[in-house]
Amino acid sequence: MPEPSPQALKGGSTQLAALDLGSNSFHLMVAQETGGRIQVIDKLKEMVRLAEGLDHEDNLSEPVIVRALACLERFGQRLRELPARNVRIVATNTLRRANNANDFLRRAEAAIGHTVEVISGREEARLIYLGVAHALEDDHDRRLVVDIGGGSTEIILGHQFQAQRTESLYMGCVGLSRTYFGDGKIRASQFKAAVNHAKQELEPMQRAYKASGWDTAVGASGTILAIQQVLQNMDRDQNGITRNGLEQIRKSLLQAKQLENISLSGLPAERAAVFPGGVAILYAIFEALGIELMQATSGALREGVVHDLLGRVHQQDVRDTTVRDLVSRYHIDEKHGRKVRETAISLLAQAADAWQLTDPNDKPMLTWAAELHEIGLDIAHSQFHRHGGYLLRYMDMPGFSSWDQRQLAALVRAHRRKFPTDEDAFTGSDGRKMIRLAVLLRIAVVLHRNRGSSPLPHIGLKVCNDGLRLSLPTTWLERHPLTRLDLEQEAGYLKAVPLQLSIKTD
Repeated sequence: MPEPSPQALKGGSTQLAALDLGSNSFHLMVAQETGGRIQVIDKLKEMVRLAEGLDHEDNLSEPVIVRALACLERFGQRLRELPARNVRIVATNTLRRANNANDFLRRAEAAIGHTVEVISGREEARLIYLGVAHALEDDHDRRLVVDIGGGSTEIILGHQFQAQRTESLYMGCVGLSRTYFGDGKIRASQFKAAVNHAKQELEPMQRAYKASGWDTAVGASGTILAIQQVLQNMDRDQNGITRNGLEQIRKSLLQAKQLENISLSGLPAERAAVFPGGVAILYAIFEALGIELMQATSGALREGVVHDLLGRVHQQDVRDTTVRDLVSRYHIDEKHGRKVRETAISLLAQAADAWQLTDPNDKPMLTWAAELHEIGLDIAHSQFHRHGGYLLRYMDMPGFSSWDQRQLAALVRAHRRKFPTDEDAFTGSDGRKMIRLAVLLRIAVVLHRNRGSSPLPHIGLKVCNDGLRLSLPTTWLERHPLTRLDLEQEAGYLKAVPLQLSIKTD
């Protein structure tokens, strides 16, 4: 795992930054960490309304892209001086949907000077819960957490700092407002249709959530904070959000009749256009789940990202926990995986400089791939590398971004047999790096194919102009003729990359 940054070591403190590229707003938070304690030193927010830029074919329009990039240029001035390992930028629903997301991400990363991760809905939910949990007193209650974003709504059940059940629903205040109030009018029939739409999205999960139960309901993010503020301005004795309070807001919206006429004390002017959709979603959630009272909190996705990043800085990466859980759940031979991992890391140490595999994520990625390379055996032995790649690409993996998960899946898919050179992960901007990591994993797997109990001799590896040269003791190879044949076969497979693998004996 990566070492703590020099900034972290100097004076015992460091700056961490989280940027949430939401469907409605972009949120930046910079915090000072000292001895595991977080102090927020800067917060920036801009309402970009990225989701408004999606056309009927789910492509982001150029005007909205330009607006978003201008915001990121401004945020980039705050982030460019921070080490990459101390910054995490996450993108959510709109960039999960957009067909031209890759083009936007390329331009966004150039504007801000850091990598942007598109995270899954469930990973977004986990991070939201982490942010909320750190913002609240630890009263040992079982919590229901709701976050209504611009393009999706996350609903989480958890206890203390652990999310136990997560859902990410395909509805948000921007999308619902555009669908049902896009003509600028607010009618009772439109509001009812919006609520029913939200209830349809909630229907598959409401029974399980109600059966699990919770002690307190907590709301996060701009929509719910705005609703609570509006209710407090309506009635100073109002304690949180109630069904009666939501009904009051509904009536006020209907009285306005037009979006442009909305005038609610405490509602920011820039949120008025998407407020009816957000209210309709929360109204539906209260009815579907039987919620009587909800308290809003300022903790949300960006706070969760900072606390998750803090764990990575101090080598408490939730991704390691995810991998350990998968090893157990899919009955992977842990001892064998450890041997493959140790050999792969030894090979990486010898090739890292020549092959430019020195990024902080290279070693963890190779480590996880080695530990999980046999995950597909729990389905079937035939083509188990394909089964493993499929599982890792499409399952929920807490802590992993969508791209990290795709890269891990590609490594496991490529660890044996014909090299899948057409995989996305091996053809993009990181293609050469990914091919090299896959080669190191393949060699480590071959060297342990006989699953013997005896330790391997020292395996020398040298990067040559046209490929790799392995050095092994002559006597060891003579005692392991099948390994020699396996290595010769592997050399044939690697010609597709193309890479020459040669064996030197001593």
